[in-house]
Amino acid sequence: MKVSHTLYPHFYYQHIIKNFHVCTTGKSTLLSIIAGLLLPESGEILLSKEAQENIRIGYMLQQDHLLEWRTIWKNVLLGPEINKSLSPEKEALAEKLLRDYGLYKFKDKKPGELSGGMKQRAALIRTMVMEPGLLLLDEPFSALDYQTRLMVSADIGNIIRASGITAILITHDLSEAISLADRILVLTKRPATIKNNIPVHLTLPENTPLAARNAPEFQDLFSLLWKEISDEYSG
Repeated sequence: MKVSHTLYPHFYYQHIIKNFHVCTTGKSTLLSIIAGLLLPESGEILLSKEAQENIRIGYMLQQDHLLEWRTIWKNVLLGPEINKSLSPEKEALAEKLLRDYGLYKFKDKKPGELSGGMKQRAALIRTMVMEPGLLLLDEPFSALDYQTRLMVSADIGNIIRASGITAILITHDLSEAISLADRILVLTKRPATIKNNIPVHLTLPENTPLAARNAPEFQDLFSLLWKEISDEYSG
């Protein structure tokens, strides 16, 4: 399958970039190429003026993929265990993240004893323990019910903003795109190219994903995105 992606020279480092999905565009293929799991047929991936192999990349999928036979504590330390980098410093970071995001008292529980939202937070903490320079999120909230999705996406958005990590997040949800992103990249249908590059500037007393939905600019951005996707389907 050939997918054409023309990306800008840099990924707007220290910002959250939202890759908003329009129809079937090879979006997961794009993330797999950025992660180094697939090789592009031509061109190269450069992150912050460095080759992609010099940047540690975290990849969070649609499902949490926590191992049911391991406790939450053992799950979040799986990465350092596999690559033999487990240390007191990594354990201290894991403990801090679990405490910061309300999961420490559940650290000895198995995944089946947690709610869907709690498991997604645990999956993100597992990724963050590896201290990535770039975080890729492939529709990580799609398996959650609407209310849980709102709360967990806000939690994860706050975690990413607090960490200062650059993130590329794929979503089907227009409101989610606006409330979480600093920039939205709209993709065309196959062969996928960037149709529009939309910066997001919201006037907010508090910079949180839930508060973003009440920003005065929110409705105009929503209408713009809806027009982009409607034009793509009708074209």
